[in-house]
Amino acid sequence: MSTKKKIGIRVVVSVLIVVVVLYLLQKLLMPKYVTGIVEGAFVAEFYEEENKDFDVVFVGDCEVYENFSPITLWEEYGINSYIRGSAEQYIWQSYYLLEDTLRYSNPKVVVFNIQSLQFNESQSEAYNRMSLEGMEWSMTKVNAIKASMTEEENFLDYVFPILRYHSRWSELSFDDIKYMFNSPTVSYNGYFMRVDTRPVETVPEGMQLADYSFGDNAWKYLDMMRELCAEKGIQLVLVKAPSVYPTWYDEYEEQVEEYAAEYDLPYYNFLELTEEVGIDYSTDTYDAGLHMNINGAEKMASYFGKILAEEYGVEDRRGDEELDAIWKEQIAEYEAEIDRQCELYDVDKSTLYRYRESDN
Repeated sequence: MSTKKKIGIRVVVSVLIVVVVLYLLQKLLMPKYVTGIVEGAFVAEFYEEENKDFDVVFVGDCEVYENFSPITLWEEYGINSYIRGSAEQYIWQSYYLLEDTLRYSNPKVVVFNIQSLQFNESQSEAYNRMSLEGMEWSMTKVNAIKASMTEEENFLDYVFPILRYHSRWSELSFDDIKYMFNSPTVSYNGYFMRVDTRPVETVPEGMQLADYSFGDNAWKYLDMMRELCAEKGIQLVLVKAPSVYPTWYDEYEEQVEEYAAEYDLPYYNFLELTEEVGIDYSTDTYDAGLHMNINGAEKMASYFGKILAEEYGVEDRRGDEELDAIWKEQIAEYEAEIDRQCELYDVDKSTLYRYRESDN
């Protein structure tokens, strides 16, 4: 073998070694979102689903992924649904996550929670990363990153996350090694479960704002979402979850109602429907009204599922052999997590709405 060939082989091998080492370091240093702040795992979990063709897709922030239970939608109505939610998901991220989802699903209904309309630009790199890093690479992800980046962020840090996380050595834990290549699922079709209770005792009074108007950028992406759904023959449904805080101002409500009326979109403000849904703020929230616990999420799904089935004709898919098998496994994991959390939070399982109802 000639000297030139030997040098060439050494160069190639050296480059491969460097690439492999950098890849392993990147896998080690990137946050795992398995314990503590788990919300960063939700977006990526969608791609692990056996069957991604969902009939109902939710997009939005914590007001969807903590307030609606897809398990209940399936058990009571046979609705095959998924929540593509993430922490403080901005509306441009909701739009691109919907666009991404439509590569796999042909839903009959898309549900968007309108809380994020109050933001006209991204507020935090940390929240950006929890929404974007889990997306599979495509032009949709590229566009989502470009729409989301703050002035301090760099696109290459998303392409090569090691550039962003190279200094994370001091934060590493055993979990970073344990879940380096394979992380457990932490959501249930995008739903984040909590079984503990912290009732609403007081509702903070909202601050007076200088301007209550939603920004042009926020409206632009709502228009894009509406137009995308219309193009695909999908019914877009707007909702406001029954979270008592952050404050949902009357001025916000008026703008959404006007928009919904102008474009003939259904809009359900669950803050105004709590009695009909059966929400009890002394038992149905785990953080004093910001989000629902499992009681509230299952009541919300039970109420909203009837609307999805009767008003929008979402099909009952129970009896589909493949889906029945998938949901049976999901329900078993869901029940096991209820047991785990009841022990963790010292909750009497029989007091949960799910089991009180089953005894009737």
